[in-house]
Amino acid sequence: MLGAGRRLSGLLDGVPVPMLAVDRDARVIAANGLAGALLGPDLLNRPFVTVLRHPAIVQAVDRMLDPEAGPPPVPDPALPTPPDGVVTLRAQFAADGRDVLAEVTVAPLPSPFGPGATIALLDRSVAEEAEQMRRDFVANVSHELKTPLTAMIGFIETLRGPARDDARARDRFLDIMEREAARMNRLISDLLSLSRVQSEERRRPSGEADLPGLLQGVLAILAPRAESAGVAVETVGLDQPLRLPGDTDQLTQVFQNLIENALKYGGSGGMLRVALTRIAHEPMLRGPAWAVTVEDRGEGIEEQHLPRLTERFYRVDTHRSRAQGGTGLGLAIVKHIVSRHRGRLRIESRLGEGSRFIVILPERLSRN
Repeated sequence: MLGAGRRLSGLLDGVPVPMLAVDRDARVIAANGLAGALLGPDLLNRPFVTVLRHPAIVQAVDRMLDPEAGPPPVPDPALPTPPDGVVTLRAQFAADGRDVLAEVTVAPLPSPFGPGATIALLDRSVAEEAEQMRRDFVANVSHELKTPLTAMIGFIETLRGPARDDARARDRFLDIMEREAARMNRLISDLLSLSRVQSEERRRPSGEADLPGLLQGVLAILAPRAESAGVAVETVGLDQPLRLPGDTDQLTQVFQNLIENALKYGGSGGMLRVALTRIAHEPMLRGPAWAVTVEDRGEGIEEQHLPRLTERFYRVDTHRSRAQGGTGLGLAIVKHIVSRHRGRLRIESRLGEGSRFIVILPERLSRN
């Protein structure tokens, strides 16, 4: 059986999913490298029940070895009908330090290797997470569009009925409808921008960007807003010549978003600082880099929110964000653009002390 186990292990190594084989006593006689990576080392010669402690999988293996061992498993309607003598099921179990959702196929061991069974584990965790993200995304978009649409339909009905001849109510309702329509337009624009950025994320930018120049341009555009909010703008390092690999339009979008956010949500502190500094060696980027820091002295953000700020539609204060005209997509767009430039985004904040958004861009793009 030892020689057969070695031949079987060699055969399983050619299978592109984690796969094990057990003998008639449900003891592991072969496993490929992917199974070892998922379930841990030293799998051979162990009872299968100690390798994968999931009742439905263990029951399927036991029944494959002995058809009289318990009732037949109930077919999963979400899975294709397996061939005769093969069992398929979905199972969730802990492995590799995480929860794994897998499609499990239990089949008889090929006859040259004697009585036994093979167990193949197709990890569907990533696909399921992506599908959940898609569902959440559709639900969020639907909610973001339905709320203003419902309000606008209500105002239209009122204008056609009770407020038909009320000039003051008509003007007030039309102002609200205009704001809601503008918010929907911004949302659609951001959705299109996010889609475009994601489609280009794996393609490195081929041009060069004048980083100090584009930062000065963004500040010039937003200067009237800073002045009306009573925010003093301080700059550091923007007077030096510097060109980095990058897409000028996308980087402008990044810093316009970050500086606008600093004015919207951090303007209460009365100060905005934009600094450009060089990092001789950035470990995460494995080389020299440049950091752009957008810092405010506003209310700050509670620590538990920081890891989720770049999620689509995530808002620290939903009502305040909508009132300020936010769509909940700006930082998600920033994250994807920075990722396309092979950079890093860091967010630091303390409640009551303000926030710092730091974009770190490589001085040169690796060929790898």
